[in-house]
Amino acid sequence: MNTLHYIFDPLCGWCYAAAPLISAARNVPGLRMAFHAGGMMTGANRRTVTPQWRDYVMPHDERIAQLTGQPFGAAYFDGLLRDTSAVMDSAPPSTAILAAEELAGRGLDMLHRIQSAHYAEGRRIADMPVLAELAQELGLDAAGYTAAYARLAGPATDRHFTDSRQWLERCNGQGFPTIALERGDGTLERIDLNRWLGRVDEWSGHLRRLASATSNTGTASGNPVCAIDGCTN
Repeated sequence: MNTLHYIFDPLCGWCYAAAPLISAARNVPGLRMAFHAGGMMTGANRRTVTPQWRDYVMPHDERIAQLTGQPFGAAYFDGLLRDTSAVMDSAPPSTAILAAEELAGRGLDMLHRIQSAHYAEGRRIADMPVLAELAQELGLDAAGYTAAYARLAGPATDRHFTDSRQWLERCNGQGFPTIALERGDGTLERIDLNRWLGRVDEWSGHLRRLASATSNTGTASGNPVCAIDGCTN
């Protein structure tokens, strides 16, 4: 079976742009999904919201909304992005995604719920109580989620980030999101996501053709991405 590797960050706007494509990819027959959270805003790259940060991210968000139709709520633009006490930290939501995967195989469901909570609802997705609420909204066992989160926080999540950065290098990715198809012989083909934004049905057909092909069909380039330390055009 072919494996589609998805390298992302929960605070990456272009990963939110790609979310409908990732959801569609999960339904392609004969294709297994593997995800890798990259830790874009961790350690020294954590930041609080500032007016400058709002001015920086809003043009990206507006472009994403125009290209894809992904919803950005007033609670995000006029709430979270004006809340100078809010912290942008990729580690807690990434740990929550790993916990959901370990507990119930629902890591990607948790990612999508976190993205919606952030961009559409303006919620603080670096806050553990918010993440616990999102896990409950997904129907995850509260005690099981709490235990998994505690076990995976800190060093285990850091190891996952390190592994994800190695996958990014293997795929010749420039940032987040990066997606690559691994065939049964171990060869990797990086896929251009940019051309498919807002074209979910065509994307699904493209993946089906790729999954049934026996060799690489080309190398992707030029995607708008969030770099490992932040967003760029």
